[in-house]
Amino acid sequence: MSLAVAVDSRSADAHEIAADLVRRARIAQEIFAEADQARTDEAVRAIAWSLYKPEHAKELAELAVEDTGLGNVPDKIIKKQRKTFGTLRDLLRAKSVGEIERDDKRGIVKFAKPIGVVGAITPSTNPGATPVNKAMMAIKGRNAVIIAPSPLGYRTTALAVDYMRAELTRIGLPEDLVQILPSPVTKDTTQALMEAVDLVVVTGSQDNVRRAYMSGTPAIGVGAGNVPVIIDETADLADAAEKIRASKTFDNATSCSSENAVIIVDEIYDDAIAALKRAGAYLVDAAQKTRVQAELWKNGKLNRHLIARDMPVLADAFGLPEEAAASKFLLVEETGVGRAYPLSGEKLALVLTVYRAKDFAAAKQKVREILDFQGRGHSTGLHTKNLARARELAEDLPVVRVLVNFAHTFGNGGGFDSGLEFTLTMGCGSWQKNSISENLNYKHFLNITHLVVPIPEDRPSEEELFGPHWSQYGL
Repeated sequence: MSLAVAVDSRSADAHEIAADLVRRARIAQEIFAEADQARTDEAVRAIAWSLYKPEHAKELAELAVEDTGLGNVPDKIIKKQRKTFGTLRDLLRAKSVGEIERDDKRGIVKFAKPIGVVGAITPSTNPGATPVNKAMMAIKGRNAVIIAPSPLGYRTTALAVDYMRAELTRIGLPEDLVQILPSPVTKDTTQALMEAVDLVVVTGSQDNVRRAYMSGTPAIGVGAGNVPVIIDETADLADAAEKIRASKTFDNATSCSSENAVIIVDEIYDDAIAALKRAGAYLVDAAQKTRVQAELWKNGKLNRHLIARDMPVLADAFGLPEEAAASKFLLVEETGVGRAYPLSGEKLALVLTVYRAKDFAAAKQKVREILDFQGRGHSTGLHTKNLARARELAEDLPVVRVLVNFAHTFGNGGGFDSGLEFTLTMGCGSWQKNSISENLNYKHFLNITHLVVPIPEDRPSEEELFGPHWSQYGL
């Protein structure tokens, strides 16, 4: 049964709507809570297949682009299948039922328990992939999930939910393990849901993240991206350029992990620009830069009619020549950072800001400036053969992730050549007032019981603990 029009939120109280959904979710979750690991993984596979199934991935990708105008169909198909496949790989390798960890030395055994009912707030940029990704993780913890989608992507999310519910029914589990807020989704119904569930997980607007943290319910929110990437003088320029192109252009730069600035050291600046051009970039001149900036931002905000659009659309809006329309993405040179320089921020468009730095130290400083303006906590990248520099960035910069020689979009949210968990939700730590500083994964959907038994006494002497202080400063 589809829930897309099950209740008309215009004629019912928001709290009543949320209460009814949560009531149904609790009934379903209480049944599912008794599942063993095999049955739980069977449910996870079913949820994954509901989106991975080729005809479903294609249909949902087409609907998402039709409704939101964001991204492109081929890449959305890839995203849906790649993220689902990778997340399923991760989840099937993990234990989430019963005993999940044992430390005999400390005398501790850990047991996983469900959280209950999860409220999942999802964005218009990924109206099919993100709801399924979160549902897979929630189901892995034997929870129920209620999705509050962006209104712009509602039809896509509702259809994805219908497919998930159908697969649950097919394997004999309650379909109400996955539900969706009825249309039209409002701030009131979303807020009421946040207050009624046991955990809120938010991907999308920072307003929703703040509301989640203020809801009185345990919440996991994520921060904004604005990824700056360095190319140093040791980098393989052709490889770096191809990876940046692949990452920047994927789904028309809808990902928060897409590169927004590249900082190139002076020694190889011209060669790096040439490599980026060979990879499909078009470098705008000063006059064109003025038009790009004027059109991409209106009244201080990103022009929603230009974000995540194809290059011909951008070229036409910016008044660029046919050569630009035929390119893969735009390069715009900049020197400044901050509000007076909007190109230093996140663009969600096929526009990559370029900075020239005297050397690696200056490049690192520019990255810090960019992150201090926008994107602290999220991530940064480096193309280099000098891994000591990558360690330096990891030690010094306020980010959760430092990626080395990656196409950033494909490594940051998990990859088959990246050890990070597959996810569409990247925590940014306290730098962006997030409760997690890692990729969202199944562990965040579990309660843990600790069984503690006696161990041989572990009591050091006073001398062992205070000795260094006494010897240096006296008693």
